[in-house]
Amino acid sequence: MKRTLICCCFLMILDGPGLSQTAKATPVFYIVLNSLTKNCTVVDKMPRTDTPNITVASDTIYKTRAEAETAIQTLTPCKQ
Repeated sequence: MKRTLICCCFLMILDGPGLSQTAKATPVFYIVLNSLTKNCTVVDKMPRTDTPNITVASDTIYKTRAEAETAIQTLTPCKQ
């Protein structure tokens, strides 16, 4: 009986963190600049810092892709 009770408590402890993450993370978008082609693109993942030709064009994090695409038109590095 004690064994069953201990197992049930152990399973409830392990299952707790899984129940707390009910909502998915909202997607975020970044604007990156390819320094070779001088072309800006919108990406949905944080660009890696060890890539030599790719830099983040703006420090702003955008909530929608449309918002990021309109911001490309106003950024100075993307107009070249």
